Amino acid sequence: MRTGRGEMGSWGRWVLASSVVLLAGCTTTTSGGAAAPTSSAATTASAATGCAARVETGSLPDWADAGFSGDARVPHVFGAKGDIVAVLFAHPLRQHRKDGSNNKILWVARAATTSPDPTAPATLVITATLDGTDTRVTREVAGGPGPSIIDLPQPGCWRLDLRWSGHTDTMDLVYAP
Repeated sequence: MRTGRGEMGSWGRWVLASSVVLLAGCTTTTSGGAAAPTSSAATTASAATGCAARVETGSLPDWADAGFSGDARVPHVFGAKGDIVAVLFAHPLRQHRKDGSNNKILWVARAATTSPDPTAPATLVITATLDGTDTRVTREVAGGPGPSIIDLPQPGCWRLDLRWSGHTDTMDLVYAP
């Protein structure tokens, strides 16, 4: 369960500690102080496929920054409806991570997207389809939006259909080789 903005439970402490450690290795600082991706692989793949993936590097919106301190600048991608955001602790995402790291993604949904229907499944179900193919895989995040490791079988642009607590959204994510 999420805690209020002034409170920080064990999940919030995990996110805060993870973000400090992981951000140090995932981003560089530009002259303006904004976080910038360490690689343009995702941008190149987006241009090559017409993929709609757009990795933001500015501050997280207020509704998604619980557990972060200060100006939370971390790579993230918004769902098409704006109801969910994928916070990318590993950027770029990769099909194979030879350095032992993971494709860590923190899924944060707007509080308003929590279903009042107690029968709606809380699990975040991700149906990913590789752009231009019939390749489709399903991943699940138990308990709904939250921390996850999402590996996909091939590099390229993946269209994600997201379902949780009676809500839906979509987004594109690029996985580099």
